[in-house]
Amino acid sequence: ENGERVFLELTMILFNPWVAGIILSGVLAAVMSTLSAQLLVSSSALTQDFYKAFLRKGASQTELVWVGRAMVLLISLIAIGIASNPESKVLGLVSYAWAGFGAAFGPVVLFSLLWKRMTRYGALAGMLVGAVTVVVWKEFIGLGLYEIIPGFILASLAILIVSRMGPAPSTTIVERFEAAEREYHAG
Repeated sequence: ENGERVFLELTMILFNPWVAGIILSGVLAAVMSTLSAQLLVSSSALTQDFYKAFLRKGASQTELVWVGRAMVLLISLIAIGIASNPESKVLGLVSYAWAGFGAAFGPVVLFSLLWKRMTRYGALAGMLVGAVTVVVWKEFIGLGLYEIIPGFILASLAILIVSRMGPAPSTTIVERFEAAEREYHAG
């Protein structure tokens, strides 16, 4: 009935209660760690990048601390509101976000590590095509295939095509790539 509880239920069914307790404690610890990190990042972004940059450029450090605390509270209340809705599928949202980030940035990271011919325009095209593909696939096509797969494939093709169409990377970039590759193989 609820795909988000499969791991928890299987853990309780398959393991001794003591072992299941340890495993579930690890899951809870990971959730709490991620939650605290996301709260801090969101609060800092809203406080520094929005409040201080646009609303109060001359805000004191004490004021920023209080605004940051208020942002943590606000974000927490929004998250509680989303989580309290039984129709809300948080795991689905996380899966969708992961697909978007994975398709947009995954190929760029891999190509930048493995192919010295990738250009900045190829990387930008790959990020845009990957992100757009995920949204279009999820909202309009689907076909029962997880959207990261077509997003990753099309982003990779965009990187290859756009990088080949434009001018080659500068000699400085190629030399840095080759130096890093030599150092990697030497170590």
